[in-house]
Amino acid sequence: MTLRTDAEAPRLATRNMRLGYADKVIVPDMTLDFEPARIHCLIGPNGCGKSTLLRALAGLMRPQAGEVLLDGRPVTAWPRRHLARRLAMLPQHPQAPEGLSVEQLVRYGRFPHQRLLAPLTEHDHAQVRWAIRVTGLAGYEARPLSALSGGERQRAWIALCLAQQSDLLILDEPTTYLDLGHQLEILELLQALNREQGLTVIMSLHDLNQAAQVGHRLVAMRSGQLVQAGPPAEVLTERLLLDVFRIRARIVDDASATLGNAAASSAPYFVALSSLAPPTL
Repeated sequence: MTLRTDAEAPRLATRNMRLGYADKVIVPDMTLDFEPARIHCLIGPNGCGKSTLLRALAGLMRPQAGEVLLDGRPVTAWPRRHLARRLAMLPQHPQAPEGLSVEQLVRYGRFPHQRLLAPLTEHDHAQVRWAIRVTGLAGYEARPLSALSGGERQRAWIALCLAQQSDLLILDEPTTYLDLGHQLEILELLQALNREQGLTVIMSLHDLNQAAQVGHRLVAMRSGQLVQAGPPAEVLTERLLLDVFRIRARIVDDASATLGNAAASSAPYFVALSSLAPPTL
């Protein structure tokens, strides 16, 4: 794989997009651009619409109004195979058939590139080997997914996405249910893929410190609304934490507290929780 330039990376955007289910509106109106070859972290409380937004960005949910554009074309207008060559999504709770091995799982990532009923080509096998290697799973090819640790299993799913050769990776809370060591392992992998391959990453994270450390841009949401989007230094403020999360916190500027993302657009921050804001009765 070679480094993608910004000009080659896919451009994803929303324009006056409304999302919902039947009569329930989740995201009333959102216009947002996702800069290519960057890491974008969605932050916000549970139920604010992050997962719904990610599903729409991946073309898995049709907007009630407005549109999601990939390279200027509505994602819902892309043929599914062609769309899968441009973007891949890892949901919060991916499911695999019982007994599947690491290599068997990763091979599924080649489906968008295969002709009907055709066997995998040497190029397909090379992409599978590459995806397994860069995710640190070489030697695990025959191991069942059920025998992997949480971090290893998550890396296997990321390897499947990489085998698609997509330029854009969407992940819904990729570190949920992982211990701290495995969380950092996954985030460092995503940073390396962005830095070395030019991969565009859009993901939701609950840990604000991790989001500030790995993200070039943060997208803060509350009740389906976009509150603010931009570099961590602009978005992660004490005022925003109070408005979005109802917490009082102190922001500590600590440029040494990085996960190794030298390309980050601003110094990371440490959020020190002071107290919960009293509820409005």
